[in-house]
Amino acid sequence: MKAVIWTKYGSPDGLQLQEVEKPTPKDNEVLIKIHAAAVSRADTEFRRLKIPFPFSLPLRLYIGLFKPSRVKILGTEFAGEIVQTGKNVTQYKVGDQVYGYTGLGFGTYAEYRCISEKPTELAGVMSKRPTNISYEEAATVPFGGIEALHSFTRVKVKQGDKVLIVGAGGSIGTYSVQFAKLHGAEVTGVDSGNKLEMLRSIGVEHVIDYTKEDYTKNGKKYDVIMDTIGGSPFWGSVQSLNENGTYLNVNPKMKHMLQMNWVKRGNKKLLTWEAGYSTENLLKLKDLIEAGIIKPVIDRSYPLEQIVEAHRYVDTGLKKGNVVITIA
Repeated sequence: MKAVIWTKYGSPDGLQLQEVEKPTPKDNEVLIKIHAAAVSRADTEFRRLKIPFPFSLPLRLYIGLFKPSRVKILGTEFAGEIVQTGKNVTQYKVGDQVYGYTGLGFGTYAEYRCISEKPTELAGVMSKRPTNISYEEAATVPFGGIEALHSFTRVKVKQGDKVLIVGAGGSIGTYSVQFAKLHGAEVTGVDSGNKLEMLRSIGVEHVIDYTKEDYTKNGKKYDVIMDTIGGSPFWGSVQSLNENGTYLNVNPKMKHMLQMNWVKRGNKKLLTWEAGYSTENLLKLKDLIEAGIIKPVIDRSYPLEQIVEAHRYVDTGLKKGNVVITIA
């Protein structure tokens, strides 16, 4: 089968399309013919190993100290069709269309991927995919969709709340905007100027180009500030919260985690990333998408053979929503 092999940490040039052996499912696994995958900012950070310090050394020990050795194929999101099942699999059958997230198991930049029937930390999570969208659209849902869905179960947004989302034009951000709107919030989206029109098109009332304006200095207060990229000014964000407001950073840097322990909170809530990857959440997203409540936002689509170009584009920081890789 064709697969993109991860040969080194750093630039996209370390991703090379090769022929490798097709996997065989274990007794508790299914074999999925992958129709589409996605390239998120998280994927490019893993490629470069540009992640918060407390996690970088353990990941190098897991993936490979000087170059990828244990993990050879990147990619964490997928949508595809089950073509073979292990003898102990009971929840799925050949022909089922599924989507999911493989987490630290990676491996979706390939024509086939085995995944466990039941969620595990390294093998990932999957469910039946939404039936009213394409494989390409479905492949963009598991990462950003679950992060956004889980975040809004923790934040508890109410009708009329003022919500500001930093990185609103990204994978997590575009789904977060839609969940904020679903809860009746008035949304302010912060991102680069090229994404502002797209943000307006998905319901954002107020947009801020972070290259031209610092939202922490405009005197406005918010009930929720959600940072999807780890790029918000922390102290200014806390001061920009209403008295009972919530600051949620789903991609915290080391300095953010330390600052959260030092700051005097009062009645303000300060929350960091928390895993929400479950079959239950994937099925909730499936229902919301099939009901037309949540929709994927896709910027560009690339064939598997152009994975390097796709990563280079995501590295620019200009992508609007999601970038898709078509495989089958």
